[in-house]
Amino acid sequence: MAQIGLPELLTVSLVATSLLAVTVLPFWMIFKKAGFSPWLALTQLVPLVNLAALFYLAFAEWPIHRDLRR
Repeated sequence: MAQIGLPELLTVSLVATSLLAVTVLPFWMIFKKAGFSPWLALTQLVPLVNLAALFYLAFAEWPIHRDLRR
């Protein structure tokens, strides 16, 4: 049985961090610019919840648009 060493753990950590940044960071900025809480970007890490959040973002009235109309 093979053992997992430090190089393998560092590689897995680097890949996981990169995927997290590529997935969450753009949605963080989109939610923030739309006027929603940027913390909603963390929903992109949960399967099926990420699709619900994407549909909500697409079809909900954005707070920034509501504020601009006033």
